[in-house]
Amino acid sequence: QVQLVESGGGSVPAGGSLRLSCAISGYRTDSVCMGWFRQAPGKEREGVAVMHTSRDRDNAVYDDALKGRFTISRDPARNTVELHMTDLAPEDSAMYYCALQQTGRSWCTFTPSNFDYWGQGTQVTVSS
Repeated sequence: QVQLVESGGGSVPAGGSLRLSCAISGYRTDSVCMGWFRQAPGKEREGVAVMHTSRDRDNAVYDDALKGRFTISRDPARNTVELHMTDLAPEDSAMYYCALQQTGRSWCTFTPSNFDYWGQGTQVTVSS
């Protein structure tokens, strides 16, 4: 059984930082797409960062508006994926989800429906 469990969310003031973690069990994070998505109330779920993983190199892609503030990374030994967020703004407030896509491709997309497994989400609230 594949499970993804997010942690690390919370409330921070504008300009603050958070590090989200996603612990994956039941599936190795090699040669897959890992993604972080977020969804604010009344809005569509949107991709924040996706990463194609391999034994040689992980290849990350970011939403253009977030590039430079968010960083996705992986710890193969712990089978975890993290999202480091800096310079947070109130508009970054949302539920953040970790997702995994089983894929034979070497690239990933921001399309939520392409992802096979999802965590339950962790809430991020940024106050002004």
